[in-house]
Formats: sequence, structure tokens, C-alpha cells
Amino acid sequence: MEIRIGSYVACICEGSAEQAIIENLLDNHLLVFEREQMIDEDVLRCRDAKTFETRYLRKGFEESISVIRILDSRRENFKLSKAYAHKVDVINVITAPEIEMLIIINEDKYKEYKKSGKKPSDFCKQDLKMKEVKSYAFVKSYFGNPDILISAIKKYAELSKIQKGEYTLLDLLKKHIAP
Repeated sequence: MEIRIGSYVACICEGSAEQAIIENLLDNHLLVFEREQMIDEDVLRCRDAKTFETRYLRKGFEESISVIRILDSRRENFKLSKAYAHKVDVINVITAPEIEMLIIINEDKYKEYKKSGKKPSDFCKQDLKMKEVKSYAFVKSYFGNPDILISAIKKYAELSKIQKGEYTLLDLLKKHIAP
């Protein structure tokens, strides 16, 4: 399932770890969109649809806008008002159960994680001794090599149970990078 991107992109990340990953991919030109297409040329942290409309959509964009939301929850709503619903394509990129799965996969600890019964972030903190696993600086540095990040994203897509009609980080990668 291919993601179609509008002329403008609003990339909204749930947390700082997600932001660090998206920024690493952007900085290495690995995504299906570039920073220059992005509103304010930066990752946004505005999770509420009404606030997003007020802050960003009232600027009067003439062309199509894609709102790409990077989040781990399938239940989180982002309902735009009728005035904007037809102009904006909302694309949810799900990282369930948590973005920290990329680190677990990269560390080759998936089997141990599954046996533990812990949340991915708790497993990283307790078992992998990565106390700062949710911090922007840690994740940005940990995935500083884009090849390691790409490899983890690909393995994650193979291991995770992706629901029909759902997008993952793999779908955001340029086609020559994704399998």
C-alpha cells in the first residue's frame, strides 16, 4: 500500500523518540518527503486536531496537505473540522506497541522481550540498561547510522502484526530503500 503525499506535509510525532527517528530519516533523505515540503520545515508535536487547525491550517494553503502522524496508539483520534477535512489527508503511521521496539530488534533481543511480558520501553530500561531510551538525544545518537535504523525498520515490519489498511515506518521510506 503506497502512501501518497500532498504538496505540503505536516509530520506530527507522538514523542521525542519518534521525533529523533523521523529527523534522522529526514536528514539522510530517506523518506518519501523532504524537510522543504514540511510545514515550518520541522517535525511538529501538536497532537490535538483543533490546535493543529488553529496553528497551521489557517495559513491558507492552496495545495494539498498530508498530515503524517507517527504514533503507537491505534485509538488516538485526530478529527479535523468539516472546513478542512476535504483539504487534508491524515495518514496514521503506527509504531505499536512502542517505538522502542526498533531498539529491541536492533539489539537482537526480540525473543527475550517477548518472554519478559514487559512494555518495550521498560524492557529497554531494565533489561538493556538504557535508562534514557525515551530521550531525544539518546535515540538520535543510537540511530545515528541510518543503515542501522533502516535495518531495524525492515525487521520490525517483518515481525509486527500490521493491521489491514495500516501504515508503518517502512511505508514512509523511499521505494529504493524499502523492499
